[in-house]
Amino acid sequence: MENYGFLSILPIIIAVAMAIKTKNVILSLFTSVFLGALILLNYNPLLTTKTLMTDYFVKQLTDSYNAGVIVLMVFIGGFIELMMRSGGAYAFAQSVGKYINSKTKAQLSAYLAGIVIFFSDLGTPLIVGPIFAPFFKKLKISKEKLAFILDTTSSPVAVLVPFIGWGVFIIGLLQKEFENLNLNLSDYESFVKAIPFNTYPLLALTIVPTLAIMKLDFGPMKKVEDDIFNDTELEVLEKKEYIVENAKPIYVWLPILVLLITLFSMLGFDFMFRRFSGSEFRAALSSGYLYAAIVLSVMMLINKSKTFNEIFSIYLNGINKMTQISIILILAWSLGTINKNLGSADYIVHFIKSINLNSGFIPMIAFLLGCIISFSTGSSWGTYSIMIPIVIPMAVALNAPLYVTIGSILSGGLFGDHVSPISDTTILASAGSGCSHIEHVKTQFYYASINGVISMGTFLIGGFFQSYLVLAAAIVLQLTILTVIKIKQGNK
Repeated sequence: MENYGFLSILPIIIAVAMAIKTKNVILSLFTSVFLGALILLNYNPLLTTKTLMTDYFVKQLTDSYNAGVIVLMVFIGGFIELMMRSGGAYAFAQSVGKYINSKTKAQLSAYLAGIVIFFSDLGTPLIVGPIFAPFFKKLKISKEKLAFILDTTSSPVAVLVPFIGWGVFIIGLLQKEFENLNLNLSDYESFVKAIPFNTYPLLALTIVPTLAIMKLDFGPMKKVEDDIFNDTELEVLEKKEYIVENAKPIYVWLPILVLLITLFSMLGFDFMFRRFSGSEFRAALSSGYLYAAIVLSVMMLINKSKTFNEIFSIYLNGINKMTQISIILILAWSLGTINKNLGSADYIVHFIKSINLNSGFIPMIAFLLGCIISFSTGSSWGTYSIMIPIVIPMAVALNAPLYVTIGSILSGGLFGDHVSPISDTTILASAGSGCSHIEHVKTQFYYASINGVISMGTFLIGGFFQSYLVLAAAIVLQLTILTVIKIKQGNK
């Protein structure tokens, strides 16, 4: 293989720099892929364009694994849109409301409702928010607190589930890198094994109930909670298309039950703990989403919630929404292949060895870089599409702990997205709660930062000691910090 030296990492630098500057992931990936191919083909632009089409883009689409992932994303997109537009999620959240009569119950109920609607990170704020806003207003809980709960139960939940859009997207990126590196590893199994090291979203999910039970607020959030007794009017953005006449809560739990039964039936009841082929997993999951969509459609027709033409149109609209995700996947796969052909990982490994950087630092570095890209672009998905093709080969070559590194990439991308003012979920959480967007970003930052700093520490330690005890230590540290804050407030 020809040695391209510094040129081998130039596409990586361009991808990261453009993503931060333009906040356009597709443009950044395409530019870096084109530049990499241009270097490989001796700077011939016409030959580069032709080769990209034939040897990269089309080849990615004709690869059986890649095609299977894109087909699966199509089924997921159709089902999610059908679920959201059925009105079932709204009806389900509304049915919980009658049990809410205290501040703690209101926060925990909104928290649990957000987790239940795990299948759509963008739908959670716009469904749960309008339902719980009146209860928060009545019980004098701030709009900012509701926005924080909505934001914390959207992406942090979605990134932990391997059989929805987020998980399938990440697993697809991992598989391509394993294939490029000739690693005999299961992409699905690697994702699952990395979950205990995916520290930030796990800490995000523990902080909400802890704060609610401890009746604790601090920083800017405490100020708005203290001021809520001024009883300002609470306005929320209700998505009318999510409110459907005759919709029932069963629209949520029965299709999801059908999905899980299909998975267990086709893969076995131990499917989350054993290794199986990627094609087997994709076939089962695609079948599950198809049967779930059929069951939901039949229920909607029986209850006359929607007509057949409306159902079919909604399903196709969901498929169309997956087009951009599919483009990002194809470009990310192509970038991984080009990085391999340029010898990018070898160059980075040689550089790191020359400065005597221990491989144990790789997870922490990946976390920090992921934070920067995600905060700047407002996109976790885009961050993963850039980071995974870069970091996984480097981690394997340097013998860094793989599952900790995967967790660090996912955590970094999520933390940056969570505190970014331009993140779509951050914006929707503000809209769903009816609070000022700037106030939401400001009040959430303190809570998210505690989890972010703890996560950075766990990746520093986990890079040298790959143990699930690191997660337990992180949760204990979080509880300790919150307890200390509570005690100090009590003393004052």
